[in-house]
Amino acid sequence: MFNIEEELKKLPHKPGVYVMRDKDDNIIYVGKAISLKNRVRQYFRKTDKTARIEKMVSLIDHFEYIVVDNEAEALILECNLIKKNRPKFNVLLKDDKTYPYIKIDLKSDYPGVFITRRLVNDGSKYFGPYANPGAAKEMVDFIKQKYKIRQCRTLKERTRPCLNYHINKCLAPCMGYVTKEEYRKQIDEIMDLLDGKINKVVKELEIQMKTASENFEYEKAAELRDRIQAIERASAKQKVSNISENSIDAIGIAKSELQVCIEIFFVRGSKMIGREHYFYQDLKDMDDKEILSGFIKQYYLDNPNIPNRIMIREEIEDKEVLEEWLSTSLGRKVEIKTPKRGEKLRFVEMAENNAKVTLENKEKNQGEILIELKEVLNLDKLPRKIETYDISNMSGEHMVAGMCVMQDGVIKKNLSRRFKIKTVFGQDDPRCMEEVITRRIKHSIENPKGGFGTLPDAIFADGGITQIRATKKAIAKYNLDIPVFGMVKNDKHQTRALMNENREELEISQELMNLITRFQDTVHDTAISYYRKLHNKEMKKSELDGINGIGEIRKQSLLKHFGSVAKIKEASVEELMEVKGITRKIAEEIKNKE
Repeated sequence: MFNIEEELKKLPHKPGVYVMRDKDDNIIYVGKAISLKNRVRQYFRKTDKTARIEKMVSLIDHFEYIVVDNEAEALILECNLIKKNRPKFNVLLKDDKTYPYIKIDLKSDYPGVFITRRLVNDGSKYFGPYANPGAAKEMVDFIKQKYKIRQCRTLKERTRPCLNYHINKCLAPCMGYVTKEEYRKQIDEIMDLLDGKINKVVKELEIQMKTASENFEYEKAAELRDRIQAIERASAKQKVSNISENSIDAIGIAKSELQVCIEIFFVRGSKMIGREHYFYQDLKDMDDKEILSGFIKQYYLDNPNIPNRIMIREEIEDKEVLEEWLSTSLGRKVEIKTPKRGEKLRFVEMAENNAKVTLENKEKNQGEILIELKEVLNLDKLPRKIETYDISNMSGEHMVAGMCVMQDGVIKKNLSRRFKIKTVFGQDDPRCMEEVITRRIKHSIENPKGGFGTLPDAIFADGGITQIRATKKAIAKYNLDIPVFGMVKNDKHQTRALMNENREELEISQELMNLITRFQDTVHDTAISYYRKLHNKEMKKSELDGINGIGEIRKQSLLKHFGSVAKIKEASVEELMEVKGITRKIAEEIKNKE
């Protein structure tokens, strides 16, 4: 049996990471320490603790620790363990959304410029994020219009150049018409442009324009003039700040009784190019410094877009080790600053003010929706998590179901799930609903930390009383009390009402009706798209499938050569062998299939 007091005595005075576990061996907290002995013992001593820490300590059944050589190693290990295990008492970054970045794949001999929402340490250069996706697209379109870079996603050798070469929009690296060095000059200029080094780009272009003019290359000079003017116009649209550093993130924090909002502003090349905000639940008693420290660790872990400076209101405890870690990751010095006056302080204040406004707006909208739902549904608590389900099939074929989640009044498409019906044969939507709800509840009971998360506060079934009863039948198997309501449609397949188990249609506001309509449409789209995917996959099956030696490549080669399965069946063994990859043995297998 684990004796906490005895184990505390064994702790070393060395840097490391400690892991707190509950009686079910679940990780509930991960932390780092310069001295494991001093840090871990603090949790079990009679000192002033926040309510959150008190609750966490009350759940600790046992702990473990990992000794490392220095605090920087402890920091990286702590970040990775939090990311992997998502302990309930750590600050957890919610990826509610992703913003677009502009990516340049520098590992390619002829890099392309693309929009992406995934940041990967793959040697590429990322610019952004762009809070307005349209702005990112506009910038990439501008680059592809003004620079003769490749437009194709993957670079392949061709027998002839594509249309972009002929209309003077690409130098055709696929044909070897441009050297790597010449092509790279364009990419370097584009990166300077995206980095905000407008003056440098314009100055170099003006020199090139003057040289071209002196050499009587007037067409080239005019092209360079047009590019300069376009760059200056694009630059003028972005200028909203006179911050002098090239690369800054300013972070602001705002709190309410329910949640915390963190707003991060991005300044690149003296221009604010975008912002992000994140929400945390149940952290009202956590110190701002601890929240900011946790945020910085998680936000910049595996993030290649690290700025030169991170500006925050208060100095955090592990500032130096964070700076060392970030500097190592970026390859140049990174500072975490707490400005006291001047324009930098005003920028942090701007982030804080926006965090406050964002939080207030979200809580006002969500609060009103949740309160109305609680009253209309006659619930004892706010329905913070609602799930809805829909069955999709055609005459009993490819029976599937979709599940969608509404969290705090917001439809979370990333939490959607899809089910393939396993136990029902023939068209029986209520029994399908019962199966799906049973499987879903079982997931959370057997694996509370799994992909389905906690059980919902209410379930909305897509349909009327029949679907409500099927759902309640599944819930009753586990002796649970989850309220169930039906989303009823009219003859035109439009959401008409919300119904309770007594077949009473509930009176709701138009705003709530609009939300429920979107909720029903979302789960319907989830289910029908999964059905179509399975149906299309079935339709693509061929009589050639299942023949030994025939994979997708050989199947396509046969179809390309003969034109149809019917003609393949008519072909002789010798004719089949004329197709690349088809041996006599495989040809005989095809003939035997007939």
